[in-house]
Amino acid sequence: MSSKKVDEFLAKLDNPLKKEMTVLRDTIMKMHPDMTEDVKWGGPSFYYKGDIATFSLRVKDTVTLIFHQAEGLTPGDVLEPAPKGKAYARFKGMAEIKAKSKGLQNIIKQWIAMKDKS
Repeated sequence: MSSKKVDEFLAKLDNPLKKEMTVLRDTIMKMHPDMTEDVKWGGPSFYYKGDIATFSLRVKDTVTLIFHQAEGLTPGDVLEPAPKGKAYARFKGMAEIKAKSKGLQNIIKQWIAMKDKS
């Protein structure tokens, strides 16, 4: 379920890729009825039985999702490995979001399956 706190955060956000962030947010939130979100670590964050990912707002020309615990996730064409068990998913615009949408959905499904097993 979408949170009012994230709605308010995004409404005030001055970022040229806000529309792209909104599309990615909607994609992630629709993946499971128990998916939740909050503003954490400086940006919208997604949670399902653990912290999944947070938007990094430092880079203005790319929408970046930081996956906090990426061990066990298959990167495919979506995730780039990062230090400390993290991974990044980067999107430069709507065309790239569209091209990588299924891959992102697969990553979220993997996360849900891993958490449901634990």
